Amino acid sequence: MDNRIEPLSTREIEALARRIDRPVVLVGMMGVGKTSVGKRLAAALGCPFVDADEAIETAARMTIAEIFAQFGEAQFRDGERRVIARLIEEGGQHVVIATGGGAFCNAATRALILDRAIAVWLDSDIETLLERTARKGNRPLLKQGDPRETLTRLREERRDDYAQAPIHVMSNDGPHTKSVDTVLKGIAQWL
Repeated sequence: MDNRIEPLSTREIEALARRIDRPVVLVGMMGVGKTSVGKRLAAALGCPFVDADEAIETAARMTIAEIFAQFGEAQFRDGERRVIARLIEEGGQHVVIATGGGAFCNAATRALILDRAIAVWLDSDIETLLERTARKGNRPLLKQGDPRETLTRLREERRDDYAQAPIHVMSNDGPHTKSVDTVLKGIAQWL
């Protein structure tokens, strides 16, 4: 979807929020802005926001980096799937959930999200992802090797999975409010 669209009015957003009958789940690469956009989207819709990575850390009483280091990616993805399923179940229809970058690539997690939620793929170019991920040092998959190469490879590997989300929004440089406006329009069109 194009970020150069006219934003919905407050009245239109309120009407849209009443029509949403399932959680809105944001998927996409690390650094694309799922948490930042998700918080603003939840505020616009007047509903709670949940960051799945934070929920995983709370449940495990460990950071994502510690889980990766101690148990590996496969075990992390299994725990991630269970936490996302719980968030969808407990969140009801009025919640915005931001997932980790690889969550939607797990077939079971993806099937659950596609069946029980409104999946929104936030996408971005590599330059924006590099700039945003460089702000935080807590990205386990970027600890080894060249971040540009890793992000480029992951983005290409995950593209087909992300593309299964019915709503696709570019979240490049610029204020996240533009991405929120585009997500709102995308949800309105999807409903």
